Amino acid sequence: MKKKQRGQLIVLSGPSGVGKSTVIAELLSLRDDIHFSVSFTTRTPRTGEADGVNYSFVTREHFEGMIAGNELLEYAEYVNNYYGTSLKVINEKLDEGIDVLLDIEVKGAAAVKTKCPEAVLIFIIPPSFEELSRRLKNRNSDEDDVIASRLQTAREEYREIPHYDYLVVNDKVSAAALELEAILTAEACRTKNRLNLIEGV
Repeated sequence: MKKKQRGQLIVLSGPSGVGKSTVIAELLSLRDDIHFSVSFTTRTPRTGEADGVNYSFVTREHFEGMIAGNELLEYAEYVNNYYGTSLKVINEKLDEGIDVLLDIEVKGAAAVKTKCPEAVLIFIIPPSFEELSRRLKNRNSDEDDVIASRLQTAREEYREIPHYDYLVVNDKVSAAALELEAILTAEACRTKNRLNLIEGV
């Protein structure tokens, strides 16, 4: 089968503590044909995070230089830290016919959708808001006031869900990853993505 002419841009958003990183890792273990775009951030690494794997950790000055140079597809400030996506890397992969997965918050997702209307937006939620609060507390990485701030931010993010194409519930990681895989398969089967298969008929 011919490779598709252009890759699919997939945006995954969800509140802090929902388990996006774990679900993404599971998805990438199922599919080796997806490029996970590592975002740039000015926040400090959490325990177990590696530079260039989870995020590319940079200084605020470096990040602001990237903004000034128009090097980012999107960027946003979230809980006093910058997060952003390299435009060059994304376009290179998409042009090669490779699907690109972005893990970005709602403002960034909206910016991507404006610049790339063909992007598929997926929002991931926990089974309940109470469960989200539990997961944040069980991480033992934030003070109570930070957790309260993250939960308030999550409430605001939930209001943006109607702008997303798909909603995935992360109750069990393996099931959430399979839902993501099913979405990617369905998107790949869209007629517009397969017209190259009938060229010359």
